[in-house]
Amino acid sequence: MFNSEIIRMEFPILKRDIKGKHLVYFDNAATTQKPQCVIDAMSTFYAKNNANIHRGIHTLGEEATILYEKAHQKAAEFINAPSWRQVIFTKNTTEAVNLLAYTLPQLWKKGDEIIITEQEHHSNYIPWHQSAKRHGLH
Repeated sequence: MFNSEIIRMEFPILKRDIKGKHLVYFDNAATTQKPQCVIDAMSTFYAKNNANIHRGIHTLGEEATILYEKAHQKAAEFINAPSWRQVIFTKNTTEAVNLLAYTLPQLWKKGDEIIITEQEHHSNYIPWHQSAKRHGLH
């Protein structure tokens, strides 16, 4: 059974009180808060393995690449993707939406429609509007 209090305990920042109330954070499209295990993994990586992936043939580069590919594989398994190579990591929602809005319409044909809601954030509306204009979509 889902227990939000147990999950909250994994996130150090959610132990904060702001103006006498427990912190509740909803701006996850911009920045997600990290559980302690992620903070620990990031700290370990920066302290012991920090290097560019898929770039160097030196030890740190090879270690970083292996760690990245293992994390990529775990993410793919979590979402049941056939291959980790079909999973793309982006730094935030805006980058992901822009990537989709730029690439997906190349698969569509003139006259196809892009449907979004009136409640869309500007960062979601503009890429689709520009893509529709660029590809002759509605």
